[in-house]
Amino acid sequence: MNAENYLNHPTFGLLYRICVLDEHRDLFTTLYAQRVFFVVSNDAMGFKFEPLIRADARLLVENRLRLLRRQGIEGEYQPLSAIYKQIFQ
Repeated sequence: MNAENYLNHPTFGLLYRICVLDEHRDLFTTLYAQRVFFVVSNDAMGFKFEPLIRADARLLVENRLRLLRRQGIEGEYQPLSAIYKQIFQ
């Protein structure tokens, strides 16, 4: 998870990827304010942006952190933990 990933939203501009949720879904936030969150799905039809409230985004990141900790994936856990602290605490 060393590489930073960005995506351009048609209305909100540049989005920053917080984490991968599963094979076809990622959690993004607006780059500068980090107040608007989206689950971005990528399939054959293209990108789909699903807006989330802050509490739901926080819950998704917490679930991802628990999964990474259970699986012992420190290489992804530590950077995501730092991002979690920066954005949500």
